[in-house]
Amino acid sequence: MKPAMCQDLLLLFCTRSIRLFAFGLVSVILVFFLTTLGFTTVQVGWLLTLTLLGDAVISLVLTTRADRWGRRRTLIVSGLLMAFAGATAVCTANFWMLALAMTVGVISPAGNEAGPFLAVEQAALAHLVEDRRRTHFLAWYHVAGFLSTAAGVLVGGTLSGWWQKLGVTALASYERLFWLYIGVGVLLVVLPGLLSSAVEVDSKKVKPGLGMVAQWSGLHESQPVVFRLSALFALDALGGGFIVQSVLAYWFFLKFGASNLELGGLFFATNILSGISALIAVPLAKRFGLINTMVFTHLPSNLILMAVPLMPDFHLAAGLLLVRHLISQMDVPARQSYVMAVVSPAERSAANGVTATVRSLGSALSPVLAGRCLAIPSLISLPIYLAGGMKIVYDLLLYRSFRHVKPPEETKPGS
Repeated sequence: MKPAMCQDLLLLFCTRSIRLFAFGLVSVILVFFLTTLGFTTVQVGWLLTLTLLGDAVISLVLTTRADRWGRRRTLIVSGLLMAFAGATAVCTANFWMLALAMTVGVISPAGNEAGPFLAVEQAALAHLVEDRRRTHFLAWYHVAGFLSTAAGVLVGGTLSGWWQKLGVTALASYERLFWLYIGVGVLLVVLPGLLSSAVEVDSKKVKPGLGMVAQWSGLHESQPVVFRLSALFALDALGGGFIVQSVLAYWFFLKFGASNLELGGLFFATNILSGISALIAVPLAKRFGLINTMVFTHLPSNLILMAVPLMPDFHLAAGLLLVRHLISQMDVPARQSYVMAVVSPAERSAANGVTATVRSLGSALSPVLAGRCLAIPSLISLPIYLAGGMKIVYDLLLYRSFRHVKPPEETKPGS
């Protein structure tokens, strides 16, 4: 691999890491921050939903045009949106101003990826490496993100708890974390400019839009497979939206009275285990195929998830959640690699953008319902059951629809 490409890969991993650190930093305290401002859980649910909806719309607009406009330029704009969202959060307690900022800007209630970043970076990464090494690099890219999110939630939970013990008000402790978030957003405006032109697609290979759907989506020959995958991913995300990290953290507080320090430690561990599970996915995908790896690791993780509310105390519930995260994310690098494999190289940013957008839209609908459930003591565990059930249905439909659609590396001789 050429030195310039190595530098590009290093920069992509660096931007992924610091971004996920910032997302994790505020995700564990986001619901606490909003309730401290005086918002009800129903209002918080609406804010989280608007955040996810806004991320979906912004992502769709930017990623479906990134291959034509330039991937580096798109990443720079994304960094500006992240800094804007964080700055507004610390400057106003007005519901409608926050709603606007969280809709237009980029904040991650789940602690995982949000906004256009992931779609564009993955397209750039797949552009730099060979097909046979794509899943390997995407898995490590995934691990870098989870380790960074883990560090972020640990630092966020620990610092906010520590500051409050020293006499800092809860609100002030959360605002300090948002200032760190703003700083990362500024860094993400600078770093993409250091990437080389190797991350860009040849403009001659980007076909002009023919028809309204092609112009809107940026997809041409890859339309059928991307739209079929998108419908399934939306169902998976709809379930996942019920258990975004902010909501799950608040559920542990309501159910067991967990402190910020305990939640920071718990979600640090879940993200570490999620990163490990992504690495395990690489040999499994090589041996059994990407679709089989996606489905047969995801199914048991969701059954375990549905057992978490049945646990009688915090430690048993947290322990079961940790077991779940040891296998729950094996499907993610396999899924990301699969999408990159079955679409045209010149349409990868658009394909990532469309699938990421429908995932965001799917997950955006859930927090409103989750917020209402959290406001009713007898229903606080319902979001977890809904999440597990929907994800199981997704697994079964995915296997039925795509088990015979193989990526290039699984159809080549000797694969």
